[in-house]
Amino acid sequence: MDSRLRGNDDYADDELRRPTPVQLTRRTLLASTAALLAAPAFADAPGEVAPTIRRLSPKLDRIIRPGAKVEIIATDIKWAEGPIWVREGGYLLFSDPPANIMRRWSAKDGVSVFMTPSGTAGLDPKLVREAGSNGLAIDHQGRLLIANSGGGSIDRVDLKTRKRTTLVAQYDGKRLNSCNDMTVSKSGAIYFTDPPYGFTTGDASPLKQAKQNGVYRFVEGQGVTLVDGSLTRPNGIALTPDEKRLFVSNSDVQDKRIVYYDLGPDGLPTGPAKLFLDANSMTGPGNPDGMKIAADGTMFCSSPGGMWILSPTGEKLGLIEDGAPIANCCFGDDGTTLYMASNTRVLRLKLGINGWAA
Repeated sequence: MDSRLRGNDDYADDELRRPTPVQLTRRTLLASTAALLAAPAFADAPGEVAPTIRRLSPKLDRIIRPGAKVEIIATDIKWAEGPIWVREGGYLLFSDPPANIMRRWSAKDGVSVFMTPSGTAGLDPKLVREAGSNGLAIDHQGRLLIANSGGGSIDRVDLKTRKRTTLVAQYDGKRLNSCNDMTVSKSGAIYFTDPPYGFTTGDASPLKQAKQNGVYRFVEGQGVTLVDGSLTRPNGIALTPDEKRLFVSNSDVQDKRIVYYDLGPDGLPTGPAKLFLDANSMTGPGNPDGMKIAADGTMFCSSPGGMWILSPTGEKLGLIEDGAPIANCCFGDDGTTLYMASNTRVLRLKLGINGWAA
């Protein structure tokens, strides 16, 4: 789930997405401190350029009401990723993979460090460039699920005891690469993606054991199944509300697209992937990355330019732009707020729909 400075794009494209030294200097000068800053509830961080909403269809007015503003709630993050709202407690968790930190945000307390290391400690930085957590999810028992980029695993954490369990770290006897993003079905099955973004040299890494960069399905007690091994850079992943389709982003700079699979009663594809969005001609920062699908079928998906709002049929309704890649998003609060991990900061936006309830 990344598409910028860290690499959720192809490695050859990293320098195209990495902020230039001038931009980094400007950002540093504008920041009031070198530490992570939290903005007050729905208040722009001082000195930051405000994100914007581009309306491409009047149909967007139902989803994002006219006059709605995107707010900045956290800044000075190395690479913001994997936001998830924890309903029991009312707070947001998000990852910073290169820093190996997971952070917590709430309107009451602002930003704090929630977990460090968030992924795996003690890894060789010459081999692993993102040792931390990436995508996050909450299972049906309220436990935190972590796509551990550094450890190449899907982990589970009891939020009350902080006990951590590795659920899956291998497929067919070979270690996974650097698990990136996931989605949980109503039955509890975990679908996840496993590109090589955590490795400093990608597919050429001596740590890479699996031939494929896979999309997988894991069921506790039953093991892990390969859903698709043909995508070069599988990244963001989401199920439709009826769970009849699974969407996956491919963030390869040479093959930028979002595909979907029709699923059978067993939760596995009934045929090959089908094209949903061809992003190769799209312009702007970022590649196809994280996505969430609202209860009414509206899709919020990272693609070149920012966070796109699409109809269930793929019609482009609007675009949230932040001048940088927006890696992922989630619904939060009562379901009517969209939280977005955008490069070095976290954004939120009040919606006109409820992502959790149609």
